Amino acid sequence: MYSLTASVSIRLSARGLTCVKRFVPAGLSHNHAMDRVDAIVIGAGAVGLAIGRALAQGGRETIVVEAHAAIGQGVSSRNSEVIHAGLYYPPGSLKARLCVRGKQLLYKLCATHGVNHLPCGKLVVANGAQEVVALQGLQERAAANGVPVQWLDSSAALVLEPALQCIAALWSPTTGIVDSHGFMLALQGDLERAGGLVALGSPVESAVLASHGGLHTVRLCDSTLIGAPVVVNSASLHACALARRFEGLEARFVPREFVAKGSYFALAGKNPFTHLVYPAPADAWLGVHLTLDLGGQARFGPDLEWLEAAVPEEIDYTVDPRRAARFYAEVRRYWPGLPDGALTPSYSGARPKIYGPGEKAPDFRVDGPAVHGVPGLVNLFGIESPGLTSALAIAEYVHDLLKGGAPRAGP
Repeated sequence: MYSLTASVSIRLSARGLTCVKRFVPAGLSHNHAMDRVDAIVIGAGAVGLAIGRALAQGGRETIVVEAHAAIGQGVSSRNSEVIHAGLYYPPGSLKARLCVRGKQLLYKLCATHGVNHLPCGKLVVANGAQEVVALQGLQERAAANGVPVQWLDSSAALVLEPALQCIAALWSPTTGIVDSHGFMLALQGDLERAGGLVALGSPVESAVLASHGGLHTVRLCDSTLIGAPVVVNSASLHACALARRFEGLEARFVPREFVAKGSYFALAGKNPFTHLVYPAPADAWLGVHLTLDLGGQARFGPDLEWLEAAVPEEIDYTVDPRRAARFYAEVRRYWPGLPDGALTPSYSGARPKIYGPGEKAPDFRVDGPAVHGVPGLVNLFGIESPGLTSALAIAEYVHDLLKGGAPRAGP
């Protein structure tokens, strides 16, 4: 793992990218020749690493460039680490198809690569007539998405979780949890074994896009230039702002970004639960849910707090202890035995949303050449949950888009 510098071609050759070439873009002298690879992926989170892995395994000399000094330091390091089953997303949507496919691929990779995970299952619970209706709708949606679920009455749910309070529940056996960093390390290992490279400490400043299938020029913040016929923008919270700095991409193809913060609280003391517990969904928010880490400790969250931060660097990830009051109220709807003083501030994350408060949540946007007309460019916008679960399926989808075939997005 290296930062890209003026000696990038030497470093890349040392890492096994033997086909890196030097070339002279139009308008530049040989003194300004820049390095060339087959594909540049911007962002070394779970999705970016999965895409880089897929491209490298497909035979492309691939660099994943990352602004931070380590992989997975953005959205991928600040989430619930849940392997989602695919219950919540509209049938036929990218979120539904990529989540279900990604779940299968993720469980398989965990098994073959020794990534720590647990298919612990999840209960989605109802405690009122309207929530029962929401649960029934979720059951229908799960069936349409090909996701196995089982309807439970109160007594059956309490057999699984005796501390629970509910009048009905939906059991999702294929929901689980995963060591997200272990997953990303496995992706990085596969990428590098296929001849790819993760270039850390290498923030991207801008790009000049070739409109007729030539080489795109990516400029790093240290003025290093890299050329590639394929550029994938998987910069998560930065994706929209970065795309606006792509010369040759029309502004109408870049959505407005919004940032929402989610805080988590940890349970101090003994945890009585062995499965994940979610309240029945309301609108685009899944409620304050109970998740587990791989050590069996319980945490609650995330909540939803829309931020006014103009840029991701302005996000304050501090968890405000005063937010615990709402957590107690929400959690006690399904766990009335939650003791006073048992919640302690844990961590928070930010979600790269492309819709604002009160608006309907849109689908993932994976914008390839058929959308914006720029050959070899893929922009990923609004890749929030279930992005971690979907990462490997998103990578397949992007790989297929760039090959010009019909993208895979289903089991």
